[in-house]
Amino acid sequence: GLVASAHWNIPVEDNAMVALVRLQREGDLALHVASVAARLGRDARFADHSFALGGALSRSDVVVSFGAEGGECVLNGLFSLDGTRVSDTHSTVDHARPHCSSRELYKGLLDGRSRGVFDGLVLVRPGAQKTDAQQMNKNLLLSPEALSHSTPRLEILADDVKCKHGSTTGQLDANALFYLRSRGLGEAAARSLLTWAFASDLLRAVPVAPVRRAVEAH
Repeated sequence: GLVASAHWNIPVEDNAMVALVRLQREGDLALHVASVAARLGRDARFADHSFALGGALSRSDVVVSFGAEGGECVLNGLFSLDGTRVSDTHSTVDHARPHCSSRELYKGLLDGRSRGVFDGLVLVRPGAQKTDAQQMNKNLLLSPEALSHSTPRLEILADDVKCKHGSTTGQLDANALFYLRSRGLGEAAARSLLTWAFASDLLRAVPVAPVRRAVEAH
């Protein structure tokens, strides 16, 4: 099948703000490889919004490093898989300087016999005091044969920080499905509504309207 690759190397200068929005909708046989490397200056802002909706196999590597104090980064990602698709996301946030913050939220929707992988590392180096870092991966399994592998990690080498990480994997809430069905919705519509609710917070954050509408339609 087709092999597609995309690579970004982004220096975010002092007081600058960069938002990167990525939408992957390759064909059923495509292999997609993407990488993002961003280095933030003083009081810089960087956001990456990534959506993987296609391809037989997609891989995304994101590395963000803070080169000065006061930086902020937001990493948001959603992969929606069916059939035998595989999505593999790896992130590294390197807090090398004090007084920086990072927020990571990656979500997976998995149907059929698809596989989703998230491996994330937040590194807080010695001296990077007042770091504020949050990392979360959430997965919703829409089929009993779908599988998620989630590994959020913290490596903290400073003592005055605020860091947390977590991971959840589950199925559609049976009580919520029953409630919607009892209000007259068919099963397919009820499942779609709950799936939409799971992903909607990531969609609302997308600053590019055509991409937001395309993912909403999907």
